[in-house]
Amino acid sequence: MSASNEVRRISSGGPYEDAIAYSRAVQLPNGLVLVSGCTAAGVDGPYDQTVTAFGVAFKALAEAGLGPEHVVRTRMYLTHARDVEEVGRAHKKLFDEVRPAASMIIVSGFVDPSMVVEVEVEAYKGEAA
Repeated sequence: MSASNEVRRISSGGPYEDAIAYSRAVQLPNGLVLVSGCTAAGVDGPYDQTVTAFGVAFKALAEAGLGPEHVVRTRMYLTHARDVEEVGRAHKKLFDEVRPAASMIIVSGFVDPSMVVEVEVEAYKGEAA
């Protein structure tokens, strides 16, 4: 991204992006990248869903020229409090060295009932991003 004042919108080609009109990620000129909620449909278990969902977010960050080391905030939405330890273990595996600000929120459900975790990521690399 150039040093312009343009907002860059990144698509992953997911089926809901056109239907709902959203971007997988939005890169701001100041170096902040906001990644929309990422899930892992078809993946079993809260730990694996969490790792896979963050992988989707990392792919979007890579397209913006950032990596996991640039993550400054994560949000993890879970459908069951019983999954807190597994989701937390996955988060620790991915972010033990980064230590972003993080929230874990229990919700009533997602569009696909097989999904038990959804994650959001915010990353920052300064104006040179």
